[in-house]
Amino acid sequence: MREPGIDYEAVFHALPGAVALLTTQLFFADVNEEWLRAFGRSREQVIGHYMPDDYAEWPDHPNAAAVRNIEASLHRVAETGKPEAMELQGFEPTGTVPHGVVDARYWSMINIPVLGADGRVALLLHRVEEVTELIQARVVALSLQEAMLPVPHPAGRHPAAVRYRPAVDMLEVGGDWYDLVDLPSDRLGIAVGDVVGHGLSAASVMGQLRSALSAVSRAADGPARTLEVLELYAHSVLGAENTTVVNAFVDWNTHDITYSSAGHPPPALLRSDGTVEFLDRATNPPLGARLEHGPWPQATMSFTGGGFLVLYTDGLVERRREDIDTGLARLTHSLACHRTADADTLADALLADLFPPGGIRDDTALVIVPL
Repeated sequence: MREPGIDYEAVFHALPGAVALLTTQLFFADVNEEWLRAFGRSREQVIGHYMPDDYAEWPDHPNAAAVRNIEASLHRVAETGKPEAMELQGFEPTGTVPHGVVDARYWSMINIPVLGADGRVALLLHRVEEVTELIQARVVALSLQEAMLPVPHPAGRHPAAVRYRPAVDMLEVGGDWYDLVDLPSDRLGIAVGDVVGHGLSAASVMGQLRSALSAVSRAADGPARTLEVLELYAHSVLGAENTTVVNAFVDWNTHDITYSSAGHPPPALLRSDGTVEFLDRATNPPLGARLEHGPWPQATMSFTGGGFLVLYTDGLVERRREDIDTGLARLTHSLACHRTADADTLADALLADLFPPGGIRDDTALVIVPL
């Protein structure tokens, strides 16, 4: 029995997203109803129209760059026959915007080749989805996260260089954080941590743990005791399980670094001669993941002047389908190459050397303390 035919034209026009069919020369062949609604156009204003025409006469138009990106992507799909998901494109308004109204609009776009009977690209399917509200929510969330983090430089004698970079492909904030605490007797407490997950819930957990650790550091006799108390507190915070954190106390009187870690990547000690040592002799599982509870491990390493202590989250060194040792080797090489730089220059150099060309896939926090 022959199956009834499918009216693909009806399916196209019923699609919930804004979709256009273009010729390989970028003329509109068809658009669905959602496209007309999203862009406020009639079918007569669109069909047969050359897509980039509206902007071709204004090379300095605020949206010219976005239109060039779309045009280039469509031409690549027409030539290669391979679909392409574009980076988010931002569009500024062309008219007057009332004061207080958010003007920029952001769109997610996918270009897909439609093959003819001969196997060649006959048409281009151009699908767009507005994500302005998601971008606005991310901006708010990032502002909240930044507000939860301490000022970059502690008030004492030993300022640090800090950097925080969100992942390029995440529309939600992460749970990476750092803390700097001035302690009596010319000491500095430094902590870096990473809460599992993303979004406002992860940022909320991050804020609670950072505040708790900051308070405990001022009263505890060392990093191990600080993490013991923090783990007890984490049991009462929903979403805090499996958080990784490393805590270090730097003492300039004794020239010692005392540290303890809860499943976190090891801090790096860059000595003045360019050698790098990782502080990895006092590590427990992440918070809440220990099978047996007992004293937290703690270790001490001496230092001489002219070096740096570097703490970071895993976004700096970890890559998908790559062993962590490879990332640590990259970090070691970069530190040695820039050993004569100051803290701020070193921080920027590490980000430039270690971040992949396409951007990071995980949030990253970085703290560098001159010794």
